[in-house]
Formats: sequence, C-alpha cells, structure tokens
Amino acid sequence: MDTKDFYYDLPKELIAQTPIEPRDASRLMVLEKETGKVSHHHFRDILAYLKPGDCLILNDSRVLPARIYGVKEGTGAVVEFLLLTQKEHNVWEALAGPGKKAKVGARFSFGDGLMTGEVTDILPDGNRIVKFHCEENFFAVLDQIGQMPLPPYITEKLEDKERYQTVYSRELGSAAAPTAGLHFTPELLEEVKAKGVNIGFVTLHVGLGTFRPVNVEHIADHKMHSEHYELSPETAELINRTKQNGGRVISVGTTSCRTMESVAQKEGCIRASEGWTDIFIYPGYKFQVIDGLITNFHLPESTLIMLVSALAGRENVLNAYRIAVQEKYRFFSFGDAMLIL
Repeated sequence: MDTKDFYYDLPKELIAQTPIEPRDASRLMVLEKETGKVSHHHFRDILAYLKPGDCLILNDSRVLPARIYGVKEGTGAVVEFLLLTQKEHNVWEALAGPGKKAKVGARFSFGDGLMTGEVTDILPDGNRIVKFHCEENFFAVLDQIGQMPLPPYITEKLEDKERYQTVYSRELGSAAAPTAGLHFTPELLEEVKAKGVNIGFVTLHVGLGTFRPVNVEHIADHKMHSEHYELSPETAELINRTKQNGGRVISVGTTSCRTMESVAQKEGCIRASEGWTDIFIYPGYKFQVIDGLITNFHLPESTLIMLVSALAGRENVLNAYRIAVQEKYRFFSFGDAMLIL
C-alpha cells in the first residue's frame, strides 16, 4: 500500500487556527466502521452513542510549554529552542534554530536571566543536547517563560495556554497535545460517568514525530518515532473487566489507542506496563483491544489517517473526509471530531 493512497484535498481555510468555545461545541461526525455510513452532530451529543458498561480510555499526558527563546552570550543573537526529551536532571534534547548560532559551548540566557543553558553536544540528526541551570524548579520556570509548541499549521497566537491542554491532563511530558481529548469539558465527563460509562487513563507522551510526514513511497517502509507510555494496574483491570462483561473499549485519541495496542502486542494481553513504543498501525492491522475511537481529522498521507483507516477501512475514511470537506468541518488539532464505532 502506498502513501499516496491516503491523500485527500484539503482547502487551507478549513485548518482550524483557534479552539472553539465551549470545548464540547465542536462538531462530531459519527462513522459506522462496518457500513461507512456517516451522520453529523455536535460533540456533546456523544453521550447518545455511549452505553452503560462501555469504557473510555483517555491519555492524561500534559503538554510542556516547550518552546523557549534564548539570548546568546556575547552576541545577543536570539535562538529558538524546542525541548524534545529530558535526558537527565535539567539536561534536554532540543531542536535549535538557527542551528549555526547554537554550536557546542554556546551559552544562552532565558526569561531575562531566570534560566541559563549551554549546548553540550550536537547529535547526528542535528538536535542539540542542552544543560540548563536555574535557581527555582526547572518546570516552574518553564511554565513562566515557555510557549506552547503548537503544530506548524497553526499560525494564530494562542491566547490561553490551557486551551492546548485537555481538562484532565496531569502527567507533564508531551511535545504536542493528545487533541481528541480537547473536546471534553469536566461537566461532559461527569455526564459520561453518570450514564454508567467508566473512564480510565493511560499516559503516552506525544513526540513531535507525530507531525513528521511520511516520506517513503510504500507505507511499510516508514519508520515510526518512539514514545514513552504507561498503563496502570487500575486501567488494565478496567479494560479487562469491560471486555469480560461485553462492554466496548473506546479510545479517546490515537495515542490512547497506540498505548493499548502496544501493550497487547508486547505482553500478549492487557496488563500493567511501561515502556517505549514505535507501533505503526495501518490497514491490515488486527486490533486486539479497542472497539471504537474518538479522534480528530488528520493530515493527508499521515500515519494518523492510516491508523484510522485500519479501523474503519480506507475507502470509508476517505469518503468521510470528502464529506467533511464538503460540509466545511474544521480540521486538525483545534478542529472537529470523529467517532468511529
């Protein structure tokens, strides 16, 4: 199967630049995976499609305000750093631009001196290793000076940093939001629970690789980036109990989906697990855990539209996307949602 098989034409004006208010006022397309039938709703209507005994699995990862600007010692040049992975205490792998101003030994001041940093190494892919120094807790300082690492297709300034966080986020570590969960409000989650639908959490820290294009002709040749996940004993027990009682496991987002399917592949069942996953789900994959998926509308030729196509069928998904374009749905991170059942 080729990458071009997952292309669709998207007018630029349909790429959502700002989040809608309130969160659950976004539109919701429901796609029946067996028939390909679609229907149109608002996200708050999702309650009608959930049944007592089902469970929703949410990713509770919280986005780091990982974009920071450093002033270079000696020259005053401004360099943008995007923190990717914490290597050890206050040592991070980061993207730096312009890179020529961030050579080994270069020192920078951040936030008018609240923090300093030194480039200690340059990796083969050009990423920098930076050691930071600050008097206060590193993450407290980062929260003061950092900006949200919004995807490159969002060019509008985000007024409220919390709008790029889910209302249930708690585990710091993502470079991008698990955006399917952005549609939930605290009130809607309470209504979900009141209906007898259980809620469980996994943690998968989303890497910037989620935005990397697929640059190979045949999708099987694509190498996925690796991301850290954790599935707790409580969530494992909830998933297994739901299955045993005939309920449906509905994943909120592709990250929650990849976590559960990774654990099932690695362990042979669902049990408490922690580790790194580079699972790549595309048509032909046999799902072992999830029965349904809440997700946003994804980029053409992306690994995410391939995952959705594995669940609902490529033709069904591409037809649904054509309808979404015709109906002027809002696309990508701040866009509308799709429920696949």
